[in-house]
Formats: sequence, structure tokens, C-alpha cells
Amino acid sequence: MDAALWGLVGLAVLVFLHIGVQGLALKAAAGNAWSVGPRDAPAPLAPVHGRLRRALDNLLESAPVFLSLALVAHLAGRLGPLVEVGIAMFLAGRLAFLPAYAAGIPWVRTVFWYVAGIGLLLMLIGVTMP
Repeated sequence: MDAALWGLVGLAVLVFLHIGVQGLALKAAAGNAWSVGPRDAPAPLAPVHGRLRRALDNLLESAPVFLSLALVAHLAGRLGPLVEVGIAMFLAGRLAFLPAYAAGIPWVRTVFWYVAGIGLLLMLIGVTMP
């Protein structure tokens, strides 16, 4: 497998991680009775759960861009240093973003968000430039 395909595997792991952490936080805040019940009433949530939910939503907003760029890089044979560094930056930035956002560290999480965004930009340049 090439770097683009490994990047897609990394994205899948990140999504599972985000969903798992967010789900565990929800269960901890709402309790077993709510999580196995009909969920007719909203769950009582702690602030950390809201941050984890927003972090998941944020990842899911950028995931299609990463997915499309990684697929184009793989299918068009456009893997190169820019794409590979971009893949690593995106995955590392998104991985670091989760605990920073969960902890409520505003400036640090923003830096990690920018690292991931620059990674996407590098991937875009790498697949479109001759």
C-alpha cells in the first residue's frame, strides 16, 4: 500500500477514535439507564462532551477533502513529497486536535487545526501541480 492508502486507513482510525471517545463521554455523563433506554429526553451533558462532539463534527467536515485528495493522489499516481508530508500533517494535526479540544485549550487546539489544514493544502498542491 502507498502513503495515500495508509492515510485513508489513518483517517478511519481517527474517526473510530473520535466516535469512541465521544461515546464514552456521553455514556459517562448520561449514565447507563439513558444510553440503553429510548433516549426520549436529551442527555445531561458535561462541557467536555460538547467539546468532543464538536471535535468529531469538525473532523467529519474535513474528512471528505482528505479522502478525495488521497484518492486522487493514489489513482492518478501523484504521490510525492508534498502529498506525503500533507498526509502526515493532516493526520498528526487531527490526532493532536482531539485532546487539545477536549481539554479546552483554545490556542493550542487552533494550532493543531492549522497544521491539519496546511496538510490538506499541501496535498492539494501536490496533486494539482505538474
